[in-house]
Amino acid sequence: MPDLRKRLEDALAQAGSASSDFDLNADVKKPDAVLTPAAVLIGICAETETVILTKRSARLKHHPGQIAFPGGKQDPTDATLTDAALREAREEIGLPPVIVDVLGELPPHQTVTGYQVTPVVGLIDGHYDPVPEQGEVSEIFEVPLAHLLEPRNYLIEGRRWQGRRRLYYTVPFGPYYIWGATARILRAFAERMA
Repeated sequence: MPDLRKRLEDALAQAGSASSDFDLNADVKKPDAVLTPAAVLIGICAETETVILTKRSARLKHHPGQIAFPGGKQDPTDATLTDAALREAREEIGLPPVIVDVLGELPPHQTVTGYQVTPVVGLIDGHYDPVPEQGEVSEIFEVPLAHLLEPRNYLIEGRRWQGRRRLYYTVPFGPYYIWGATARILRAFAERMA
């Protein structure tokens, strides 16, 4: 773990720039809107060197069935974005904040849906029993950090959206199709770790 911690700390100490869902789509103008603050947890299990991700419930109105980090918008009760990420991780997957050693944040990511998402990087040092929040999460799983740090695992794909072809990053893993904001944030993280 000391080597992993050092690598993460070194990566977080480097300068980085914000990312967005618009990075691969220069023809799409970013909206001039006030963005809603949100945060996600890039939770890395120290013992297994894996990253915790979730599959969103198919019953959700927004992004059903998609792969995501634990996280969500900042509530008035959250003093900081880190507090928001830790609260959401506790609510969505049962992760106790006391076993998360927060190492820092990545630059924010602007989503096409109007959120400014701050990725919070934390080492999870200890065992916990994952408990999916039934209304939001259908599955909790882990992806090897090595898979997510390998540049060759990232692909650029596209689909039609609002009358035009929209490009986005993907980083598939087994049966999981990781794409969109989650894949873009992971790619920015991988670039910092390189």
